[in-house]
Amino acid sequence: MSGLVHRMGLYKEYFNSIRNGMKKVEVRLNDEKRRKINIGDFIEFVDVNNPAEKLRVKVTRLRKYKNFKDMYSDIPLADFDCKDWSMQEVIDGTYEIYTKEQEREWGTLAINIEKHEE
Repeated sequence: MSGLVHRMGLYKEYFNSIRNGMKKVEVRLNDEKRRKINIGDFIEFVDVNNPAEKLRVKVTRLRKYKNFKDMYSDIPLADFDCKDWSMQEVIDGTYEIYTKEQEREWGTLAINIEKHEE
């Protein structure tokens, strides 16, 4: 296995969405930690409520955006497993995790992923 392994926590809903193959793009701030991610690296997601639950994915694409609205306007909502959500619902849900101040400071990062069997 080449490529670095980055560890990130995920809430159960999103963890299961990736596990089930429905969520193909992970959303993060483009902060210092995320700026170290490269295509071909791996992410080990950990269920924040059950740290024994882990899931490894491979990074296949990285896209940077000024804000979440630009990201969600550019990428089909189905790729986030939000195909039945309105744009406003997706944005509001994201602001329950990240603040607008964080968004302004760091910008946003769309991480295309595919499940990786070890």
